[in-house]
Parts: sequence; structure tokens; C-alpha cells
Amino acid sequence: MYSLQQFDSQIDKIRIIRGELPLEVRDLEDEIVGLETRVNNHKQDIESTEKNIKEKQENIKNSFELIKKYEDQQMNVRNNREYDSLSKEIEFQTLEIQLTEKRIKENKLSLENKKQEIELSETQLDERKKDLEIKNSELSDIVIETEKEEDGLLNLSKKQHTDIDDRLLTAYQRIRKNARNGLAVVKIERDACGGCFNKIPPQHQLDIMMHKKIIVCEYCGRILVDNEIANSVDVH
Repeated sequence: MYSLQQFDSQIDKIRIIRGELPLEVRDLEDEIVGLETRVNNHKQDIESTEKNIKEKQENIKNSFELIKKYEDQQMNVRNNREYDSLSKEIEFQTLEIQLTEKRIKENKLSLENKKQEIELSETQLDERKKDLEIKNSELSDIVIETEKEEDGLLNLSKKQHTDIDDRLLTAYQRIRKNARNGLAVVKIERDACGGCFNKIPPQHQLDIMMHKKIIVCEYCGRILVDNEIANSVDVH
């Protein structure tokens, strides 16, 4: 079982190394999508704002035309009431022009901010795309390098299954599933469990050295082996 543990641990290491990169690639892909969405939204906002500015500029033009019309009409009024009424219209259009010019100024400032944000996002987007290309290349290389090694270790692991009692194999797999780092079988190190590092009583150590039965750590439940077994195992 210690040999099986060594094969399985090497498989775990390969999968951990290979498993981190796909997560990094996925994170980069998500970030790129987010940046692209942000850029597209800003561009739509700019298009809408520019259209709005043109409409406001057209409104100003119309207001000036109305003011001129009202001023011309004032030259031909018949009484003060008509003159005052036209004056109010002129005053209203003048205020409309001032308010619209203020809105145009605000929109132009917003346009500049959006353009700066687009420039920043596009710079980040280029950087992330380069990062993604590098990570994809790394992932491809690692998959190629480790796939053959993993297949070989899987075959060796499966061969070990045939030499282990089904009941013990089931126990091993259960412990491995619940144990930290997938360690179900560990050796004694400095009189302590190699998994949880709690001290192993001398009597238990003696039982383990006798190799007559399976001994588990009373603290973490891992299967314990001595250095003699550990040193006799060559997984390479």
C-alpha cells in the first residue's frame, strides 16, 4: 500500500501542477471578456453621447432662430403687452441656450472620460491577451510533458490494486479521500505520524515494525509504516 500511495501522490502532484494553469487560463479568459464588454459599453455610451450633443447643438440653433424671429416681431408690435410677451419668449430661449450649452459641456467632459477609460481598458486587454497566450502555451507544454508520465503512473497504480485485499483497498481509498494532500499511508518520522505529526506510542511503533498487522494512527486514522518498508519501496 505504501507503493500505491507513492504512485498516487506523484499523480496528485502532476494534476495539481496541471490543474492550476487551467484555472489561471479561465480567469484570464473571464477578465478578457469583462474588459471587452467594458470597452464595447463605453463605445456605445460615446456614440449615444455624441448623438445627444448634436441634438442639443441643433436645439441651440433653433433657439437662436426663434430669438431672431421674436426680435423681428417686436419691431412690429401694436402694444406693450405683445412686446412683453415676446420679451419673455426671448428670455426663455436665452435661458434654454445657456442650459443646453451647460449640458453640452458636461457631455463633452463625459466623452473625454469615456475615451480615457477605453484607452486604459484596451491597454489592459492587450496585456491580458498576451498573458493568456503565454499561459495557453505553458499549459499545452505541461499537458504534453505530463500526459505520458501520468498514464504510466496510473498503470502502475492499477497494478498495485491487484496485490491488495479489496477490504484494505477500500479503506485506503476512503482514508485518502478524506486526508490532507491525499495521504492515506505515511511513515513514522521522529516517533510521530507523518500525516498529523502526533507522537506514536512505543508499543504501537513496535507493532508497526513487526509487520504483522495494519496499524493506523489513533489521531488521524492514517495507515502507518516504518522506515524499513518506506526505504524498500522504489516507485521510479
